[in-house]
Amino acid sequence: MNSVYVLIYLVPIALVVFYYLNRRHHAEIEHTKKLNESVQAGMTEPPSLHPVINTSRCIGSGSCVSACPESAIGIIGGKAILTNPSACIGHGACYAACPVDAITLVFGTERRGIDIPDVHPNFESNVPGLFIAGELGGMGLIRKAAEQGRQAMDSIARMKTGIADHDVVIIGCGPAGISAGLGAIEKQLRYVLIEQEESLGGAIFHYPRNKVAMTAPVNLPLVGKMKFSEVSKEKLLEFWQDVVTRTQLKINTGERMESIRREEGIFIVQTTRKTYRTRAVLLAIGRRGSPRKLDVPGEDLPKVAYRVADPRQYANQKVLVVGGGDSAVEAAIACSEYAAEVTLSYRSEAFSRLKTKNRDRLEDLRKAGKIKVLLSSTVTAIHEDRVELQENKTSLVLANDVIIVSIGGMLSIDLLKSMGIHFETQFGQVPK
Repeated sequence: MNSVYVLIYLVPIALVVFYYLNRRHHAEIEHTKKLNESVQAGMTEPPSLHPVINTSRCIGSGSCVSACPESAIGIIGGKAILTNPSACIGHGACYAACPVDAITLVFGTERRGIDIPDVHPNFESNVPGLFIAGELGGMGLIRKAAEQGRQAMDSIARMKTGIADHDVVIIGCGPAGISAGLGAIEKQLRYVLIEQEESLGGAIFHYPRNKVAMTAPVNLPLVGKMKFSEVSKEKLLEFWQDVVTRTQLKINTGERMESIRREEGIFIVQTTRKTYRTRAVLLAIGRRGSPRKLDVPGEDLPKVAYRVADPRQYANQKVLVVGGGDSAVEAAIACSEYAAEVTLSYRSEAFSRLKTKNRDRLEDLRKAGKIKVLLSSTVTAIHEDRVELQENKTSLVLANDVIIVSIGGMLSIDLLKSMGIHFETQFGQVPK
């Protein structure tokens, strides 16, 4: 009789254990495959903030794997590992999900350093009156960036030196910049908030449509607690826009900072529109910098864009995407679903550093006639209804409605250094 009871209880438990181990085995096979693909494609360097896992502490719970919205982490040999480093964009969800504190978020790797400015605990740089908050200072997490923007404004409000037209010029309108702007209103400071893009949001604005943005509760000046924990790009931008409307935060969009210099104890900020005289400056510009341009005739035409916010706006149009990285390929893939015609132009002979899924998807769409690929090609001139290219030694003219340039960005470290800001190159170090 006892053996019957044993069977009644043990058989279901054995089945559950078998199912769990079998599922984990197949998952490990997939994670190993993804890691091998990353190594073969040479995509082993994370582009931004990323996790370093202490394997002696990791218990292989898989909570970090489930939490990562980019599927960048896997379990191999019972331990968590960054299997798809190039997909990691520093959400930090894995860090929060780990039950044993085995994850540290860092910038740079042993092979590839990242320049991080020297910033004091009050977020003032080594240049008195010039403050840095958010991703540029080594913190890409939304919650942390917003908190830094608020704290930096607290520090600026306590400054007693300098007489100028403005108390602070805030450069950049991501989470750090918006939070700082709200803090400026709360502190009754004379502020100017500029953003080079035509929309607020910073790096979030460049996320693909419906991409998940991870954040955590944070207290915003004037607003109170922001309670999102996992939210789409669109919902988060909608939230920020509602905050701007309710608080009447003034943002000068489409205005880019060109230079900052110090004269007689105040800062002179030159933008593409005007000159500002201010007691303090807060740099909340992130690490994307300004979009890299083609520098060809006609690039100033309205049809030239540097991102794909919503591919549906290109429905039934002839689109040219310029670039050979994942961003360019993903833009072409997204546009191919709606556009009448999509052409991808890349200056090299082959795509050398694409994610496997992007490479495979591009090849499928090329074979299906949805995307035309022009390798060893460069744009030479842009016109209202057409674009001129050079493919090898052959001149081409394509009918064209839209051009999307996706050839990277330029963070002007030299410009920042010319202001006197000191930088430290970090090789996998914990941000301060």
